Amino acid sequence: MSNGKITIYVDDVEVETEPGKTIMEACDASGIYIPRLCYHKDLIPGGHCRVCTIKVNGKPTNACTFPAQEGLVVENDTDELKEFRRNIIEMLFVEGNHVCPYCEKQGNCELQALAYRLGMIAPTYPYLFPKIEVDASHPDVYIDRNRCVICGRCVRASRDIDGKSVFGFVGRGNDKHIAVNAEHNLSETQLTAADRAADICPTGSIVVKRTAYKVPYGKRMYDQEPIGSDIEKSAKV
Repeated sequence: MSNGKITIYVDDVEVETEPGKTIMEACDASGIYIPRLCYHKDLIPGGHCRVCTIKVNGKPTNACTFPAQEGLVVENDTDELKEFRRNIIEMLFVEGNHVCPYCEKQGNCELQALAYRLGMIAPTYPYLFPKIEVDASHPDVYIDRNRCVICGRCVRASRDIDGKSVFGFVGRGNDKHIAVNAEHNLSETQLTAADRAADICPTGSIVVKRTAYKVPYGKRMYDQEPIGSDIEKSAKV
């Protein structure tokens, strides 16, 4: 430790950071991308998706919640972890109904972008094909649980940023899903299109109406560069 900083070693690269930072935050600031899905820099880490799984001193853990400590040896960019993350993404695809060519979020979807970055050509697990209805009752926002990956971003954003707690988890296992704080549907909640919870979804599950396909092909978020490129280009010189 020097000058109040600590040093961790990520794939044999020295990463200097401040005490109190997580491994995810330390790596982001140093231009090292760790794949993630439920994590968002504006939210308290949830540790739901496990896509950011790394190995710390040989043991698997979440990068988004594990605090950086002096001398930690971190494995991130390994074939083993890439395969592990790819399997998670595959399972998320087959557990829902994701039809990318017809999704309003195509090209801006983090799940789709992670599949490309991790080399997922097509899922190898059997599709579950759940029957899930779309809730389009709200005048400005709809929720399509077919595309929900239970990341919890909307839950944390509504609770911690919007102060409304519109969304929440109910059920367990395969029955776990996002519910709203109303007796029937989304239209009965206090959600507005301006709420952070309405635009923080990483997939096409929660979408503000009348915004679909406004960005042309070739100019969407992940058309030119893979997900994580912004972090990798931000490395401190």
